[in-house]
Amino acid sequence: MPAMALAGSWQVAAALVLAERIGRALRKPTVEAMLSYTTGELGKGWVYALNTSLDEIGATLGPLIIALVLLLKGDFRTGYAFLTISAVMALVALVVARVSFPLPSRLGQGDTAPAKDFGKAYWLYMLAGALFAAGLMSFELISYHLTKAKITSEQWIPVMLAISTGFGVLANLAFGKAYDRIGLPVVIAAVSVSAAFSPFVFLGGFWLVLFGMLLWGVGYAIQDTLLKAIVAEVLPDGKRNFAFGLYYAGYGVGWLVGSIVAGLLYENSRAALIAFSIVAQLASVPVFVLAGRQEGSR
Repeated sequence: MPAMALAGSWQVAAALVLAERIGRALRKPTVEAMLSYTTGELGKGWVYALNTSLDEIGATLGPLIIALVLLLKGDFRTGYAFLTISAVMALVALVVARVSFPLPSRLGQGDTAPAKDFGKAYWLYMLAGALFAAGLMSFELISYHLTKAKITSEQWIPVMLAISTGFGVLANLAFGKAYDRIGLPVVIAAVSVSAAFSPFVFLGGFWLVLFGMLLWGVGYAIQDTLLKAIVAEVLPDGKRNFAFGLYYAGYGVGWLVGSIVAGLLYENSRAALIAFSIVAQLASVPVFVLAGRQEGSR
């Protein structure tokens, strides 16, 4: 994304966004699969919570850097250029990790991939994730609403994102620890909290929107920590990369359908948009419960 500093037209910007999405699609399943080898010793919830928290610390600092550049009368192009520094540092860290731990499978302790193949629990967890994703709106739609409704100035939009992701760091760590102790009930409780974000964001003023963004941050903690942990519970041995990749594909379908529906509803009925978001997320709860029962009956 730092290459957005070089974009001279919307077509180039769109191509760079597409490249970033493709890169993420290739990177995410591999990273989650590598991390799964450490879950036997450290706990599934904690491993993915710590990884996500580090990721979201960067996601918090990035918007703050952009906001600072805008505050100092710079533009988005300059802000993206500054983000090049962190991109280079990430590549250096990747090289160091490759040299230090060339075979992640050697980190494995205990039975970290208990399933022999894709069972009913795996597919139900995918369906639950897709339903949840459909109701968890992208920040692009939220920021568009904040601008169109004149709820806040342009400079405050990245700050709100930073605040919600910063809160998500704390939520990730808390949820991760709790999941390793309690299990699926933590997911159910977190989904119930996340489902309440949309009325505050789309009907409230500045302070209610800010509160809603904290709840939205909980939703991303579910996406980036708890969903990974529950998938790690049903990983088929020898198919970790494929299992995570397939899960993200199902989640992505839910996200795509939800994004299209949310965009259409936003222009026609704000109440229907809020109802859709709440219902879609809460619809995942019984599916999570059913999946948990299937997993327990293995």
